[in-house]
Amino acid sequence: QVLLVESGGGLVQAGGSLRLSCAASGRTLSRYTMAWFRQAPGKERESVAEISWSGGSTYYADSVKGRFTISRDNAKNTVYLQMNSLKPEDTAVYYCKARDRIRSDYVYWGQGTQVTVSS
Repeated sequence: QVLLVESGGGLVQAGGSLRLSCAASGRTLSRYTMAWFRQAPGKERESVAEISWSGGSTYYADSVKGRFTISRDNAKNTVYLQMNSLKPEDTAVYYCKARDRIRSDYVYWGQGTQVTVSS
């Protein structure tokens, strides 16, 4: 089992930047495909970005392409989400997700971190 703890959220003005971190403990991060999701009030949780276990492959939702960058440091057991040019519609709770690349039914979530973008 892996424990995920997100940090780095906060209040920022539109056009600003934030970097979220997701620290993993319990197992080596290289075992997992990692992703960031977000959930705004009254909306379903949606995928934002994903990165393969090696970092060699990434995926981004259309709404964040060119603005967000997902990265990972397996030596530090940490995944990052660099968010630039933030918009009010990016306001949400952001969650980190780990999916075991061998047992894909093994999925873990962090507790979330709030990101609020003011206009």
